[in-house]
Amino acid sequence: MHFSINGAAFEAEPDIRTSLLDLVREHAGLSGTKKGCDHGQCGACTVLVNGRRINSCLTLAVMHQDDEIVTIEGIGKADALHPVQAAFIKHDGFQCGFCTPGQICSAVAMLDEVKAGWASHVSDSLDAVTLDDDEISERMSGNLCRCSAYPNIVDAIREVAEA
Repeated sequence: MHFSINGAAFEAEPDIRTSLLDLVREHAGLSGTKKGCDHGQCGACTVLVNGRRINSCLTLAVMHQDDEIVTIEGIGKADALHPVQAAFIKHDGFQCGFCTPGQICSAVAMLDEVKAGWASHVSDSLDAVTLDDDEISERMSGNLCRCSAYPNIVDAIREVAEA
């Protein structure tokens, strides 16, 4: 089967029951995406598929053969961090770091959703979304941080959104 992961072609023959998370970690050897709950409740496995964030533990790899899959390894490089990655470092938006890859992937996609004008449950208006703390918290609510670095994560996202 043919996959596109982080802009590179990838060939694999996973079992049809293999999750996208297991394809990325076990077949492609990209260990940045984490397996947290394996039930879609924590967001540690968040990756981007065609620019949209998904829980990779809840979808089968075979469903994404023609999709562009981006993991944390494809978001930025050590010498060229994505603005969200740099802001997470600046604002200490992590403690143990386990949830950080999923948080960053989710934040990158969330900022794109805001740019596209997508409203959320707490948006005051359907016409113009204001990215305040409540809006960021709502949009990131699918990503849990057991260390409770939430205030720093919100600060990092807000900084990138305002730039």
